[in-house]
Amino acid sequence: MRLPLLNPKHVDGYINVKDEEAIHYARRLAREEGIFAGFSSGANVAAAMKLLNSTHKGRTIAVIMCDSGLKYLSTDLWE
Repeated sequence: MRLPLLNPKHVDGYINVKDEEAIHYARRLAREEGIFAGFSSGANVAAAMKLLNSTHKGRTIAVIMCDSGLKYLSTDLWE
């Protein structure tokens, strides 16, 4: 029996984030908030910022970060 990881009826939408945006926000998290996170966390924050600058201006958005920056030390994320 195959268990679905994602039920499409529970998804309201999605936001595309470029690699450069994810890197930018991952670095901002480290520099400004002391949060050492990776690409996916940067992408989540970038998407939240896009919402806050458009349809969700003035509202509150929660972002969950499930990674750290440790595994990215040898990548261009932390040049």
